[in-house]
Amino acid sequence: MAIAVGVCDGLNLGQNARAALITRALPEMIRVGTLMGGKVETFYGLSGLGDLLATCTSPLSRNYQVGYQLAQGKTLDRILANLQGTAEGVNTTQVLIQLAAQKQISVPIAQQVYRLLSGQISPQAAVEALMERELKPEAHGNPYDREQS
Repeated sequence: MAIAVGVCDGLNLGQNARAALITRALPEMIRVGTLMGGKVETFYGLSGLGDLLATCTSPLSRNYQVGYQLAQGKTLDRILANLQGTAEGVNTTQVLIQLAAQKQISVPIAQQVYRLLSGQISPQAAVEALMERELKPEAHGNPYDREQS
């Protein structure tokens, strides 16, 4: 999610776009996390929403830096070569996409990040793909619902 928000900021889309992206990221995280046995309420606490906000809004976040620099036109190889530390999201995105496919769970943000990291799509096209999605309800009564978000 921090990679996606870094792209958003790197493209200078503004605070409203950033807020919308983070808001849509939380239910996506809840769908995956609860499928893996996590409790919904955990995602609304420090280890869920708190971490999401910290990693998505700090220029010190390595995942955020990756997204921001991709939006600035740098290659992933160049970014990773100059990064101090590891951006875990670069490697875990592929695992998440595989899990989501196996479990048939919707992860639209992660899907666009995966496409971006694998060179299938530009940062601008990734954002456009997310913005073109059909509007859906923000609240989810059932975190396993595969049709929403």
